[in-house]
Amino acid sequence: MVADAEVRQPLLQMHGIRKSFSGVQALRGVSLEVCAGEVHGLVGENGAGKSTLMHVLSGALQPDGGEIVLHGETVPIASPQAAQSLGIAMIHQELSLVAGISVAANILLNREPRNGVGLVDWRAMNREAARLMAGLQTPVDVSSPTEEFGIAVQQMIEVAKALSYEARLIIMDEPTSALAEVEVRRLFETVRDLRKRGVAVIYISHKMEEIYAICDRVTVLRDGAYVGTAPTADLPKERLIHWMVGRKIEQLFPERHVRPGDVVLEVAGMTLPAAEGKRRVVDEVGLTVRAGEIVGLAGLRGSGAGELLGCVFGAYGSRAQGKVTLRGRAVAVRSPAEAIGRGIAMLTNDRKATGLVLPMSVLHNMTLASLGVLAPVGLVRRQAELSAAQPLAESLDLRAASLDVEVNALSGGNQQKVALAKWLLTDPAVLLLDEPTRGIDVGAKAEIYELLDRLAAAGKAILLTTSELPELLAMSDRIVVMHRGKVTARLARGEATQETVMAAAMEAETHEH
Repeated sequence: MVADAEVRQPLLQMHGIRKSFSGVQALRGVSLEVCAGEVHGLVGENGAGKSTLMHVLSGALQPDGGEIVLHGETVPIASPQAAQSLGIAMIHQELSLVAGISVAANILLNREPRNGVGLVDWRAMNREAARLMAGLQTPVDVSSPTEEFGIAVQQMIEVAKALSYEARLIIMDEPTSALAEVEVRRLFETVRDLRKRGVAVIYISHKMEEIYAICDRVTVLRDGAYVGTAPTADLPKERLIHWMVGRKIEQLFPERHVRPGDVVLEVAGMTLPAAEGKRRVVDEVGLTVRAGEIVGLAGLRGSGAGELLGCVFGAYGSRAQGKVTLRGRAVAVRSPAEAIGRGIAMLTNDRKATGLVLPMSVLHNMTLASLGVLAPVGLVRRQAELSAAQPLAESLDLRAASLDVEVNALSGGNQQKVALAKWLLTDPAVLLLDEPTRGIDVGAKAEIYELLDRLAAAGKAILLTTSELPELLAMSDRIVVMHRGKVTARLARGEATQETVMAAAMEAETHEH
């Protein structure tokens, strides 16, 4: 146990919070202390108890024991409405905005101002919503439908909604998981402004660089128990990781010793028009990937990097135009099924929506893309599935009670391993990876990085895109930078830095390096 640093009088104190589900202890006497005007990081591996603790604080769950002290008084929080009345608001990772209604209606949902005859006073509602959004330096037409705006603006709408409750404590759960670099910086400006106003922010994130950039102090949970609290300035990253995983991760990223072989994948002139046909999402892009090589694709939101992977995988059908060459032979890839048949696999950026079938078992998810081989006449034999999946599950150190449990029951890191295993069972020559470590904890990230290094060493050609620049820089042997569909730089490992990548990601002229 690590002693808390001395701080000013806390706004919130949670003492000895306990919670179990079906006899399994999710929280084992956890404590948390947060001050007004503080950004307090809450970190830990998936399953550490962060979300359960925050659901207790926000009134969504009732604890089995412990107490919550707010402004020096013990308070019961029996419901989310009770939490809101106490000035506590939670912004979930999956935003809870209602589609089909305006920004103003979302911000003041169920609290709409009324006129003298009891009807909604739309003018007053729009005026209040506009004031809140302007205060967040995000002036928008609050009468417009919410879905017209991108995820970054929607995130600000959630913050405005929280402030409309006069929230003094805001919980942000993985708020940057779907934001680009520029949007993250904008969110951080908002968080710092909230801090100046005296609002306390509990900030949950798996991204180490964010914790150190925005948080004043950090509290670590592990296996449902409190580990420690310290000012971020006094907590070296190595010790933070040790607190989180209970062991030292000597090196988060493996050392890359690249001996690339022959060109496996060559893309030339790849072009994808936007759905409305007015511009090109991918514009005449060309690149190569060799056996044993990891090539990184960098770019801000809208760069076309993710769409380029989809083009290579056949996800856009005949809309995508360009030449794909595999091991020196031109091939047609007009569908994912054709791509799989050619030896191309793609890990999508949303394992829950497009990577896995959550109600299905781990085993069936792992073999889903290989049924053409495992069941050539349409009859799936369990023994054939087990023979293929079991050795791979062991080599990936997949932690599941059995291969028959629903994949939905696994932690995020283990779900990601299942999503990767699904493609590895197809024995691909080319792996396309879109945000391979999104939403997983630092321990699972280290395991995924080690796996990618082993796959490259085995001769796989890997094309990787990720919004985490440290990950891209550490894992890539070369980096291709995109901006508005075009390649703006090609950087060797030695010349790629955060500065050179970001500079190229924000300009439209093409530079060859």
